[in-house]
Amino acid sequence: VQLQASGGGLVQAGGSLRLSCAASGRTSRTYFMGWFRQVPGKEREFIAAISWTGDNTLHADSVKGRFSISRDNAKNTVYLQMNSLKPEDTGVYYCAGDPLRLGTQTTHYTYWGQGTLVTVSS
Repeated sequence: VQLQASGGGLVQAGGSLRLSCAASGRTSRTYFMGWFRQVPGKEREFIAAISWTGDNTLHADSVKGRFSISRDNAKNTVYLQMNSLKPEDTGVYYCAGDPLRLGTQTTHYTYWGQGTLVTVSS
């Protein structure tokens, strides 16, 4: 399974971005997908996760009401819509996939994309 994250960039505080994560290969291994964020010197932080059908989603408290995860299985793509961005949302965003569970820990995921940088200026 290969995961390709895209959509990062520079945005002003209060702005919006939509990240995409395209899966290829054995996409059946990505029933559960998640987004994580990492800043230098800190551990990778859970942001959001979604089940295959999209019926079950999880969002970190820090992004609830501002970020929304969704997926289009026909396109093998997961999205993270980020609104009302804050400078503290700055970081490298990674998408991850796993065949077995909807998780909030990095250890719950088997497959990882390469990351896309989001920078929010104040």
